[in-house]
Amino acid sequence: MPASPNTALGALLMVVCMSIIGLIDNYVGIIAENAGLWQFHFVRSAVVCSALLVLSLLYGWRIRPRNWRGVAVRSVFGAISMAVYFGALAFMPIAQVGAGLFTAPLFVLLFSVLFFEERIGVWRVVASVIGFFGVTMVLKLDVTALQFVMVLPMLAGITWAMTALSTQYLCDGEDTVTLLFWFFFALGVLGVIGLCLMAFGMDDGRSFISTGWRFPNFIFLKWTILQAMLSMVAVGMLTRAYQLGDASYIAMFEYSFLIFASFWAWVLFGNGVDFWGMVGIAMIIVSGAIIALRSSER
Repeated sequence: MPASPNTALGALLMVVCMSIIGLIDNYVGIIAENAGLWQFHFVRSAVVCSALLVLSLLYGWRIRPRNWRGVAVRSVFGAISMAVYFGALAFMPIAQVGAGLFTAPLFVLLFSVLFFEERIGVWRVVASVIGFFGVTMVLKLDVTALQFVMVLPMLAGITWAMTALSTQYLCDGEDTVTLLFWFFFALGVLGVIGLCLMAFGMDDGRSFISTGWRFPNFIFLKWTILQAMLSMVAVGMLTRAYQLGDASYIAMFEYSFLIFASFWAWVLFGNGVDFWGMVGIAMIIVSGAIIALRSSER
């Protein structure tokens, strides 16, 4: 373990951040009962972007990107990933959706090899295999009867991996607030596009994804605004955590999300994870730890 006190503080901030996200994301099901996915993204993004604009005026934070194209690519991939993630949360347990999202490090390795000709060692290959089988155990994938709805969380992981690679290769030197603002801005635009599609005949009101604009009731506004505010706090903690210490070491603590998400789902709604699901989560965490440590040794 790194001896730096700052790294230890960064790890603590990451754990607190993941506990907050694991808690608030469990309430997406309640939001889904009162509005549609696209309305949720639009309202949530409007709240976050407005708050960031006000704070940037007060504290002089930079909103304007240095590289518009790079930030745009990253924002689009990030928006797609979160749209899939939150859409899946409406009808799948958070542990399963989270497991799919945390395939991102595996796809980062795969895409790094395919597109950037990065060389990886045997340990990271082994970790990728462990992580993949862990995901299949949590998602309960049956390769003989594979359904798209079960693979959907992995799509969130694939696009989040592209977000991470875009950050690394296209957004070098960008301020954290800049990336955060345009990420939420892209989510808001995606919400508007979805609302427009719903308005032109696709709104059947049968699911979170296929529901258009509804007059926002108190429950929707309460949980969406709370989601937006706590997400800002959590992302601020996450950003500060990476600034404090060894990024590869601190990244391992992101996987505590799977533990907290499962814990809060059990406490709040009685949605437990079975034995093999817990084994799968443990395999994903071990996989992520190996990848992070071997990446730092490079």
